[in-house]
Amino acid sequence: MEDTTPSCGAYNNLLCKEIAMDHVILEHRELIHRGAILDVYADTVRLPNGHTEDWDFISHRKGAAAVLPVLDDGRIILVHQYRHALERMTWEVPAGSRDSVEEDTAVCAARELEEETGYRSNCLEPLLSLRTTVAFCDEFIDVYLATGLEPGEQHLDDAETIEVQPWDMQEALAKIYDGTIQDAKTVSAILAYQVKRLSH
Repeated sequence: MEDTTPSCGAYNNLLCKEIAMDHVILEHRELIHRGAILDVYADTVRLPNGHTEDWDFISHRKGAAAVLPVLDDGRIILVHQYRHALERMTWEVPAGSRDSVEEDTAVCAARELEEETGYRSNCLEPLLSLRTTVAFCDEFIDVYLATGLEPGEQHLDDAETIEVQPWDMQEALAKIYDGTIQDAKTVSAILAYQVKRLSH
């Protein structure tokens, strides 16, 4: 699953060539901040009515992958970790950024599965692809379903503290609807897997 979003002059901070995007024209793009994985831009666009607007744009340079691990007994595995943007712990599917823009997202998903949960998968299959925040960010995440799990050891980064817990599907669904599970990729993965289960 490859990302095919058009770029604008490799997102440099010079005047971008005009790119027609559904009748919206990008007239200027300026790099405001370059982070570890994200770049923040100030865009000037011309609307179909001729007016100009200043829009914020965030580019996720590498893209990401996520994986929903399913045990042989049907339970799914989620990870519990701290998210600075929310200032609290969240329940999520294992996920992470690609090492490079050329990396296959399936390779990334397998790596994140083992690093965060300690499990390896004998069967990794595409589940769905997401655009996480289309209003102002181009991040994409390819989500995979992992079965045939074999336990092993976590390989966490120094800044990571992750709790791994199996969940019954009905419990996970209930936690989505009561607001306990709010992470978008995780909600999408669980609901997509539920549809897949019911269709078989």
